[in-house]
Amino acid sequence: MFRLDDALALVTGASSGIGAGIARALAEAGATVVVNHRPTADDGERADDVVAAIEAAGGDAVALAGDVSDEASVRAMVADVEAAHGTPDVLVNNAGTLTQAPLAEMPVEMWDETMAVDLRGVFLTTRFVLPGMLERGSGTIVNVASQLGIKGGAELVHYSAAKAGVIGMTRALAREVSPAVTVNAIAPGPVETPLLDDISDSWQAEKAAELPMQRFGRVADVAPTAVFLASDAGDYYTGQTLSPDGGDAMH
Repeated sequence: MFRLDDALALVTGASSGIGAGIARALAEAGATVVVNHRPTADDGERADDVVAAIEAAGGDAVALAGDVSDEASVRAMVADVEAAHGTPDVLVNNAGTLTQAPLAEMPVEMWDETMAVDLRGVFLTTRFVLPGMLERGSGTIVNVASQLGIKGGAELVHYSAAKAGVIGMTRALAREVSPAVTVNAIAPGPVETPLLDDISDSWQAEKAAELPMQRFGRVADVAPTAVFLASDAGDYYTGQTLSPDGGDAMH
């Protein structure tokens, strides 16, 4: 039911964390996966490791650098994908950044960086993949948002605002491009990935204590939702936000 045989998937920010888990899960379901990563040596090495793991399990994948916050970089990345493989059947907008500061003390640069990656990046990648999907008459877009885009989080106003924007964009775009293209979001709760490295231990402890499931999520708790939405089983979902969040938002 949740197969993606012969599908091509582009996953942004897929060199580690949730993105890497989604890339592996899509490949296990039969998709050929383009593993996007930031154009740095460390991210390139991690992306190569993700590709190697997929291939070792019998799947097909390729790593591709691209800065989702930069228009020229995204244009080039999408052009490379289309030249080599055609228009993706599945786009997973996962790339993100997470920092922490009270708004009254937040550097403007911190706000701008979060918006550039977490919201502008979703727009840019979608903007340049979508025309090919519309021309073909089919496609699936899955945006990785956050439960904080629904309920907000202290000292994470910038992140909450960006992710709320992703959810709003998901709903609006779904109305614009249906029925040819489905557009949905995933809003995970806090997940045990390197993205939490810059978040204080006290914030993490307080958050874990208030979760009904009494633990942070794991990548394996989130990735199956992306596979479901990308597969034929998710064909009647559009404009929706699914939340593997341990009961945090309960929206």
